[in-house]
Amino acid sequence: MLVDLLFWALAFVSVASGVAVFVVDSMARATYALAVSFIAVGIMLVMAGLEYIGIITILMMVMEMAIMAVYMVMYMGMNPALMPMDMTHSKRWSAVLAVGTFVLLAAGALLIPWPARVGAPAADLTASLGEAIMGPKMLAMLTISPVLFATIIAGLVIANPRGRYDRWGDDLKRGTPNDPMRGGLGR
Repeated sequence: MLVDLLFWALAFVSVASGVAVFVVDSMARATYALAVSFIAVGIMLVMAGLEYIGIITILMMVMEMAIMAVYMVMYMGMNPALMPMDMTHSKRWSAVLAVGTFVLLAAGALLIPWPARVGAPAADLTASLGEAIMGPKMLAMLTISPVLFATIIAGLVIANPRGRYDRWGDDLKRGTPNDPMRGGLGR
């Protein structure tokens, strides 16, 4: 009974936060709402016995939202990311495209002749799925991940026009920074 209540509560949270992505009026709030939605879905997958897929969903989506937040701060600053803005663009064409895509995919799912199952399923479906997803690609993922992380850090350093050493120089104990650009609090 408690598990059922938790499952339905998570289902409500995932749908409500998914709707909130299109209702809230800032990119930062939409990002956090999307992260909450995927975390709720990941927990439901874990509850359904799909631990690997659930944990991967949570980790991937949290990292994706973190990267999105970093780029938001990097290119927009935190205040513009929190300022109200319309999160939808070209509403009419977006709705037409969404409905057309749904009809096309639904028609394909209903009308396509699905192949008959060949062979028996693996004894441990989670392990075989994990091997199929990550097995031959693990080396590439281990190589790409540090490069992506270094790219994010380099992007932040390049995008920051007023770094710590630009403002204070080598004397970090100086009371007033020597800003190359005017602005900030009290100036």
